[in-house]
Amino acid sequence: MDTLEKQSRRNASIDAPALCEEIWLLGQPTLQRYLDFVDERVIDGASLDRRALTDEWRAANDYYDELATREAGIANTAQCLELDATLKPLLEEVMADARYRNTYDALPTRFGLVELDKLVVFQHHVTHNFIESLKTRLGPKPDAAILFRFCLPLAEPEAPVQIKRVGSKRYAFHSRSTDFRFHKPVLLRPEQISGLDTYGTIAGVVGLVVGFGSNFINVIEGEHRLLLHNGYHRACALRALGITHAPCIIQSITRLDELEITANHRIVEDYARYFGAPRPPLLKDFFDARLRKVLPTHKVERIIEVNFEVRDYLVQQ
Repeated sequence: MDTLEKQSRRNASIDAPALCEEIWLLGQPTLQRYLDFVDERVIDGASLDRRALTDEWRAANDYYDELATREAGIANTAQCLELDATLKPLLEEVMADARYRNTYDALPTRFGLVELDKLVVFQHHVTHNFIESLKTRLGPKPDAAILFRFCLPLAEPEAPVQIKRVGSKRYAFHSRSTDFRFHKPVLLRPEQISGLDTYGTIAGVVGLVVGFGSNFINVIEGEHRLLLHNGYHRACALRALGITHAPCIIQSITRLDELEITANHRIVEDYARYFGAPRPPLLKDFFDARLRKVLPTHKVERIIEVNFEVRDYLVQQ
C-alpha cells in the first residue's frame, strides 16, 4: 500500500460529529439565499413554513435598519493595536513560512491585534460544532503565545481527507474542511520526485495540487474599516471565550482593483455595503439573539475533482 493510500485511509477513519448546527446571520441579503439554504441543508428544511422563515428574516432585516441609525459608523472605530514585542520570534517564523510568502505577496501587509466585535463580516453562517471544538482546544485563558499560534497556525491541518480514483483520468478529493481547495498545476523536474517506479526515464511531471489554504486569520483594511476575510470560526470561538482582540494579518487596499485580486468575489460584488454602509454586518452579530438562528443541518463535505487529458501528435519541423 503506497503512502498516499495509507494517509487517505487513516484520515478517513476520523469520525465527524453526528449532528451539525449552523449559526445563520438573519436579515442579510439575500432572502432567497436563506430560503435555499434551509431547503437544501437544514434537516427537514423543505417541510418548514416558508412564511415563518420569511417573517423572521424580515424582522432581523428591520433590526439592521435600527442599527444603521443607532450604531452608524461603528465599523469605522474598530481598534487595531500593535502586537506585544515578545511575539516577534513567532511573527518572524510566520513571515518566513511559504504559506505566508505565497499568499500575501501582492498588497501592503502588516500584523496587528484587532478588535473582534467590530470586524465587518461577509459570511452569513458559521458551524457551531466547530466553534465549540475550537474553544475546547484553546482553553479559557490562553497566554499571548498560545493565542498567536491559534490565530496564525503553522501546524499541519487536522481535517480528514479521502482521495479516490473515479476514472482513468479523474481523481476526487473529499474533505469536510471549508479551507480545502485546489491550489494550482505545477511542473516538477525529475530530481523533485522520489520513490516513483515507472518504465522509463522521467522527462518531467505535471502535478495538480490539492490541499488547504494558509489558515491564518486575515482581515482586509479599507475605508477606515476592517473586514474579516479568513478565520471566521476561530474569531467566533475567541469572542465566545470572552477574548476581545485577536492577532491577525492585515492587508490594506486603497481601491476596488486591489480588492479584486485578494478578496472573495462576494465582497467585491457588494463593496458598497461592506465598506460604505453606515452599519454593515459585524462579527458581534453572530452573538445577537435578534440576528442569529441556529439550524440543525445535514453533514456536507467538499469534493474537489481533478481530471486531465493527454494528446500525443506529430508536427512537421
